[in-house]
Amino acid sequence: MKTRVKICGLTRPEDVDAAVAAGADAVGFVFYPPSPRCVSPETAAALAARLPPFITAVGLFVNAERDAVARIAGIARLQLLQFHGDETPEFCAGFPLPYIKAARVRPGLDLLEFSRKFDRARGILLDAFVQGYGGGGEVFDWSLIPREIAGRVVLSGGLHAANVAAGIGALKALAAPEPAPLGVDVSSGVEVAKGVKDGALIRAFIAAVRAADSTS
Repeated sequence: MKTRVKICGLTRPEDVDAAVAAGADAVGFVFYPPSPRCVSPETAAALAARLPPFITAVGLFVNAERDAVARIAGIARLQLLQFHGDETPEFCAGFPLPYIKAARVRPGLDLLEFSRKFDRARGILLDAFVQGYGGGGEVFDWSLIPREIAGRVVLSGGLHAANVAAGIGALKALAAPEPAPLGVDVSSGVEVAKGVKDGALIRAFIAAVRAADSTS
């Protein structure tokens, strides 16, 4: 099964174009004001307008007000919502768009219970636990992932071209004989500065994912 690839934190037209050309399945726009990758809904709409059919525009939110999520999703023409804060299952499911829910992985977090709580999510994105919200570019201990949820996982946290195949391999070993992971999500691992992507790094990342798929 093809591992889906999302390039997150896009802020520039040339980076959207590079992600599309490299074969990304989704691109992410950050709507969390403290993030250096945050964009306005209008900027996201202009960037999303560059996407060809069948590439998903994703909006990342952290503890945003319900009205703000609905307004931004409409302006930016989002197709998928991604929640990274302390949102409840009821909040996440209260929009006419599918969603994925992020968990910041650390010892003691019951990922089985988390997955059960967010049973309506299209996937559970696993990221490293860092101070504050959003990605910190750090890898978490993949051995903390329960076998039972491996097929729902979008793997994130410190991924780059040199380690993404190992992450995919670890999840596929957990999930076997079922397919996994659902996808991988990268931001800082394809950047030269926060919010500034590099086309060569994007191509190398996606090539590493496809190589991992072909060896499974």
